[in-house]
Amino acid sequence: MEGVELTFYRDLARGKQLEEEVLSIIKPKYPSAYIKDGYYKEWDIFVPEIGIGVEVKSDEKSKYTGNIVIEVEFDGKPSALSTTKADYWVIYDGYQFNWFRPSKIRDCIKDNNLKVARFIGKGDEKYKLAYLIKKELLYKYGE
Repeated sequence: MEGVELTFYRDLARGKQLEEEVLSIIKPKYPSAYIKDGYYKEWDIFVPEIGIGVEVKSDEKSKYTGNIVIEVEFDGKPSALSTTKADYWVIYDGYQFNWFRPSKIRDCIKDNNLKVARFIGKGDEKYKLAYLIKKELLYKYGE
């Protein structure tokens, strides 16, 4: 349990760092943009000037696998792409930030007849369902 907890807090800190980096990209054009404090399921960053929410995701392991993991269910409950209210997802792949509308990620899955995988992610104790999408395929659907 201790290892799982350590992984959770390390990943949480990394996630917060990436949110700050994405906010720094948004703020020059939209200075009122801010990070939602605490746990907020809908999105990580809100941009009041244009009324949009931005979810920040990270898949640095994709540097080695070539796949971006897009979660749709965790512990038997819809999650992530299935429940997002964000207007944009920004996915950090270890090299760069990639911007997507969630609807375009869904289009990628549907257009390419992708199959869902079931596995327990590192640091998790429960199963998730997720699509493992080749980066070069997914990036064709980006902004």
